[in-house]
Amino acid sequence: MPEIIFLSPSLVPLTTAGDTAAKLQGLSLKNVAAGVWCDGRKVAEQFGEMLFTHYGVSGPIIFTLSRTVVASLDRGQRVRLCIDLKPALDHGALDQRLLREIDAHGKQEFKSLLKRLLPKKLIPVFIEQLEIPGDKKLSQLRIEDRKRLRLLLKEFALEVSGHRSFEEAIVTAGGVSTDEIQPRSMESKRVAGLFFAGEIIDIDADTGGFNLQAAFSTGWLAGRSMAG
Repeated sequence: MPEIIFLSPSLVPLTTAGDTAAKLQGLSLKNVAAGVWCDGRKVAEQFGEMLFTHYGVSGPIIFTLSRTVVASLDRGQRVRLCIDLKPALDHGALDQRLLREIDAHGKQEFKSLLKRLLPKKLIPVFIEQLEIPGDKKLSQLRIEDRKRLRLLLKEFALEVSGHRSFEEAIVTAGGVSTDEIQPRSMESKRVAGLFFAGEIIDIDADTGGFNLQAAFSTGWLAGRSMAG
């Protein structure tokens, strides 16, 4: 029998602990960077678009990160997703922007500043997590308040509790090991006349049509080889 790599869902939505995602359900974020931290170590990052759902997170960059997340969860690791809401600004540049906002609008309330920085749905979540009253005057913000706001903008964290099922996954990871297959014909190295194609093979790629192309190409090659 060929070697079979353990099957797991890939390009799949993730579930998160707590109720933060549910509070943000339906919110789509564009041009953000999402990083995966496993047992305190950053292992992957993607830039682009994502979506909050009632159970967690979804969308293109989440799908791309999901194989790393699923494998880490299977190993029993603690997985956190950290979202950089202002990836175009490093910590220093973002702090300078906050300082300019505070100096220019000191009489305004804290929630007014958040309106200029965040989508509407994120504002109450930020107020809750920062424990800064929304009606607090900007001129009354402490240095520590500004620091915590900057850190939350750059590292909006969610604890990943799991992933959705195979039924919701775009593809699967795992299958017949590529080491078992002749790459020029897709024929088994162990059993003559046995050919493999598509998702039965341990190949999976990012979203965007790459998995369809892999299925078409391996299917064409396997069929051509059998006919020959």
